[in-house]
Amino acid sequence: MERSLVLIKPDAMQRGLAGTIISRLEKEGMKPVALKMLHMDNALARQHYAVHEGKLFFEPLIGYITSTPIIAIVFQGKDAVEVIRKAMGATDPAKAEAGTIRADFGADIQNNAVHGSDSVETAEKEIGLFFTEDEIFDY
Repeated sequence: MERSLVLIKPDAMQRGLAGTIISRLEKEGMKPVALKMLHMDNALARQHYAVHEGKLFFEPLIGYITSTPIIAIVFQGKDAVEVIRKAMGATDPAKAEAGTIRADFGADIQNNAVHGSDSVETAEKEIGLFFTEDEIFDY
């Protein structure tokens, strides 16, 4: 079974959407196997978003993701990365397909409610940033 990291971002947390987002992904056949609430610090945020370092939106992104607690979740399931990305919709909510998480709950390209790994390789790296192996359950 494939795994993917999902982060419920500050804008979704502030609007009380965590349960709804988790439920939507469970309805897609994804099983949560690790979950924690945390206040991402600057160092972790910079590691997580290192691919964007040097871009104009990098510093505002770091400020945003560290502004309030988030929820980090490892979901497991068949084709988890692909299924979750489809359920989330396009990064820009204005371009996301109707009925997706970002189309329904996202405000703009930064305040788009949720992050999901973009590949199996990225998922492995991202999961390792947020969870130790003994924090991930198989049931």
